[in-house]
Amino acid sequence: MDAFYASVEQRDDPALRGRPVLVAWRGARSVVCAASYEARKFGVRSAMPAIRAERLCPDAIFVPPDFVRYRAASRQVREVLLRHTDLVEPLSLDEAYLDVTQTKTSHPSATAAAKAIRGEIFEATSLTASAGVAANKFLAKIASDWSKPDGLFVIKPDQAAVFLAPLAVSLIPGVGKVMEAKLDALGIRTCADLRTVDARELESRFGRFGKRLRELSFGIDERAVNPHQPVQSISAEDTFERDLPLCELEPMIRTLAAKTWGQTRKTPRVGRTVVLKLKTSDFHIITRSHTPPHPPRSEPEFTEIAVSLRLRVELPPATRYRLVGVGLGNFRDGDEYLPQAELFEQSPAR
Repeated sequence: MDAFYASVEQRDDPALRGRPVLVAWRGARSVVCAASYEARKFGVRSAMPAIRAERLCPDAIFVPPDFVRYRAASRQVREVLLRHTDLVEPLSLDEAYLDVTQTKTSHPSATAAAKAIRGEIFEATSLTASAGVAANKFLAKIASDWSKPDGLFVIKPDQAAVFLAPLAVSLIPGVGKVMEAKLDALGIRTCADLRTVDARELESRFGRFGKRLRELSFGIDERAVNPHQPVQSISAEDTFERDLPLCELEPMIRTLAAKTWGQTRKTPRVGRTVVLKLKTSDFHIITRSHTPPHPPRSEPEFTEIAVSLRLRVELPPATRYRLVGVGLGNFRDGDEYLPQAELFEQSPAR
């Protein structure tokens, strides 16, 4: 979906149409949830501090988020998608993969199906969507961003290698600023550069991700569209009204741990790795995690692990933090974590 939250606001309030809209609370502690395309022209992006966004776009209109309406619109979109195929893998409220190898409709091609779906989404919601059509998830994801807003872009199988060659490695999922800097230090800036590096060298430097990087640079992605993605992680986070030192974070960590633990009770899967996330006053993000010998078995046990992770933060004591988060990851099906039975039963005493 195109600038989804902001587009819902503009749809529902005609006075906002054609104007720079920021879905965010105004203030130094807020971040931008979404920016309309009119605001993006000024360099405003989602996840940007609201105060910086306001400096870039002084005429921006701030609208507080209303996730009830966004979820309602998302459900309408999902209903459209499911009319065409059952193989729909949601990534978020506003994005999904679809496998249209076989569909419920009679469209002669994936491109025709994408065109029809975009039209039906607009008819149902008065919102525009952009689509990418390709032979796999990686290429389709890149294509979906290529002609935004309200666009349709197709990468045919015989075009993939040439299309990818000049693209920056930062467009590859999983390549953030840290990984981009590591690759840049090796002279790797584009997909074409990645192809020139031996797969064994990339794997020795970056593990399995190095091997995957090289595969993606050629457009190789064997992942199937999975409509039943299992829970991988659950977390909760909050931004403080004022920056706080590490020694004052324990109450909020406990509150967030309780919230996260409550969410984990809604899934039959079991998480094992406890994660503490911190964002400093200068927006540097650090995480600390611990995987105990067995999954946390109670809220107090989970909470104490989260609280103890503060001891592994090595930043100076004067450091101030604006955000803290607590999560549980490394989820598996419950029976995978059942304790192993005794190999040999003890014979009863005689």
